[in-house]
Amino acid sequence: MQQQQSVPGQAKGQVGVPKSFLITGGAGCLGINLTRFLLAKGQTVTSLDISELDYTDVRDRINTIRGDIRDPTIVDAAMRGVQIVVHAAAALPLYEPHEIFSTDVGGARNLLEAAYTHGVERFIHISSSAVYGIPDHHPLIENDRLHGVGPYGQAKVDAEGICEEYRAKGMCVPILRPKSFLGPERLGIFAMLYEWAKDGKNFPVLGSGNQPYQFLDVEDLCEAVWLCATLPQSITNDNFNIGAKQFGSPRSDFQALLDYAGHGKRIVSIPELPGILALRAVEKLGLSPLYPWIYETIGKESFLSIEKAERTLGFRPRYSNEESLIRNYEWYLENEERFAGLSGITHRMPWAQGILKLLKSFF
Repeated sequence: MQQQQSVPGQAKGQVGVPKSFLITGGAGCLGINLTRFLLAKGQTVTSLDISELDYTDVRDRINTIRGDIRDPTIVDAAMRGVQIVVHAAAALPLYEPHEIFSTDVGGARNLLEAAYTHGVERFIHISSSAVYGIPDHHPLIENDRLHGVGPYGQAKVDAEGICEEYRAKGMCVPILRPKSFLGPERLGIFAMLYEWAKDGKNFPVLGSGNQPYQFLDVEDLCEAVWLCATLPQSITNDNFNIGAKQFGSPRSDFQALLDYAGHGKRIVSIPELPGILALRAVEKLGLSPLYPWIYETIGKESFLSIEKAERTLGFRPRYSNEESLIRNYEWYLENEERFAGLSGITHRMPWAQGILKLLKSFF
């Protein structure tokens, strides 16, 4: 681990000469937000994604490659002429375990090897706070033990191990560990909260819901990526927790959203242990989109220390949990017709609620 130092006057990074960025997962939630962010800063962007990039506002302004990061030939071709890689592609927890490991671990190795071969300046790896598992203390700091829960959490830990291998070979590989992020294009499990709020329903939380719980706005995550792309490599080649500076609890932050929705509804507590046992059972039956890292942490405090990113990178989050939730909800309302009746397993699609949909009538 390299010695850290503060960098006064460089809190927002150095723009300098435009760079060529490759974003893996460029058609995803973070990918499209980061593409817009980088284009606004005059950068050149290539998107690599297994899915089609269907955003007309950026499609004709960037280079798009449709392909799988598990394919070394495609990865090698995508890496040509690239100066900075932002690796955001991932198979998320609702994917099958073999898909998660082959994509999140095998794909990361393909990308790092190609980046190393092509002499890429920096490889910014988007990891996850899931690498800390279900912790026994807070706040979490970067040198805490890594213990992934489930295939996704373990794959993220394994991918970080590969990043460390290539750091040892001399590459600059900043690793960002973001909390769950919100903002435009984000749906997933949050679509359930937004749908229930729109339809004037109360919303359940496990336990009291009063424990501190941190989220992150996707725009603040884009800013953290920018800092790692533009500040000196001597300080960015490290691991950084990224999260909101201001956050409340599930009860207070979700209640703020219900209040904003305007139906006078409330957050309702569900006894934690019976709730977890029930969610485990319906998950095993394939009747719920909730997986252990969600339902076993949402009833407990969960927050990262972002002091290192603040001190070293000059990271200054703009949005609180409450502001991010409301900003995401406003986007949901404006775009609801686009995804009405659809469901999927990525952050860009609402997750099928399964048996939880039946509970809606009781709230």
